[in-house]
Amino acid sequence: MTERKPPGIGFESWVDRQIREATERGDFAHLSGLGKPLPDDTAPYDELWWVKGKMHREGLAALPPTLALRKEAEDALEAVGRAVSEAQVRRIVTEINEKITATVRRPPPGPPLNLRPFDVEAVLTDWRSTRDHQ
Repeated sequence: MTERKPPGIGFESWVDRQIREATERGDFAHLSGLGKPLPDDTAPYDELWWVKGKMHREGLAALPPTLALRKEAEDALEAVGRAVSEAQVRRIVTEINEKITATVRRPPPGPPLNLRPFDVEAVLTDWRSTRDHQ
């Protein structure tokens, strides 16, 4: 739709003709949102809606690296609770400890990490005590 509205034709009828011709050509047949509901229009307007949507589609995080690592440490401890063997607990704690140690050695920009590597034996002791009560 790059042509200009010809003089003497009403704007609405010209637009309607453009839409009808595009529909007949099938220009609207394979749109990504076809058949899907429109997004919630009751949410307050956010100027960065498109940035947040793009980040979500690309799987990007908006957290500074230290906060992301804190979240990852919390997730690791939750994973320990679901672990089925001591070997699995050791693997989970060792992996997160390696990341924490690397970050403590060369801190990234952002807020302080405020984490130290976990004591694997202490985590295993806690894990065993929760398993004994089940």
